[in-house]
Amino acid sequence: MYTMGVDIGSASSKVVILKDGTDIVVAEVVQFGTGSSGPQRALDEAIKKSNLSLSDMSKIVVTGYGRFGFDKADKQISEISCHAKGIFFLVPTARTIIDIGGQDAKAIRLDARGNVSQFFMNDKCAAGTGRFLDVMARVLEINIEEMADYDARATEVTKVSSTCTVFAESEVISHLSKGVSKENIIAGVHASVASKACGLAYRTGLEDDIVMGGGVAQNAGVVRAIRRELGRPVIVAPNPQITGALGAALYAYDEAKKANL
Repeated sequence: MYTMGVDIGSASSKVVILKDGTDIVVAEVVQFGTGSSGPQRALDEAIKKSNLSLSDMSKIVVTGYGRFGFDKADKQISEISCHAKGIFFLVPTARTIIDIGGQDAKAIRLDARGNVSQFFMNDKCAAGTGRFLDVMARVLEINIEEMADYDARATEVTKVSSTCTVFAESEVISHLSKGVSKENIIAGVHASVASKACGLAYRTGLEDDIVMGGGVAQNAGVVRAIRRELGRPVIVAPNPQITGALGAALYAYDEAKKANL
């Protein structure tokens, strides 16, 4: 039995195809999200790589910001539920999830069965999200993929205190004009993101194991900053960008099993 999960975010679209609710047949990520050709491209690539067709899917579940505009799914499920289910599948010891995406940050508390017992989300402001990092990388004239390497060379963490992306941009420009190194500024940018994400996590009632998901989890500098902020180990989920789509595919499997009863 094959099921599909689709996660349409603000910055990227992800598709996961599962076999029998356990085996990941394909996981595709396209760096275009809501309002673009990203969802269709991710879908096409996943189908092509799997040598399957949409008609082979017993059920399809969609999640993410763009879920309401996707007409090929049997069901829509919130990203909180899907990210929780996907991460618990990958890391069954997970009890606290920190998920930082392109346009939001989430902290989710799980019980021992993987059910969501508490969550907090920041989707009102770009500060503390992938979008914030994109803006800072542009101001610093580096590729966002380079930020972790710059962070690793930092000799100190330059404070970036502004809670607003626009003001933080001005703050970073001011640091540059004073001759502060890009390495130290980036360490400060990462610390700012970590502070906001950890603030959400503390509100859930922090419990180990702590697992990071979302595209920003691929930035080792942010992960280091979060570990430093919490003073505790933090696990990065395998292939952290796909956790929402994986959770959606798992929900699709549950739906398919119900339909076959």
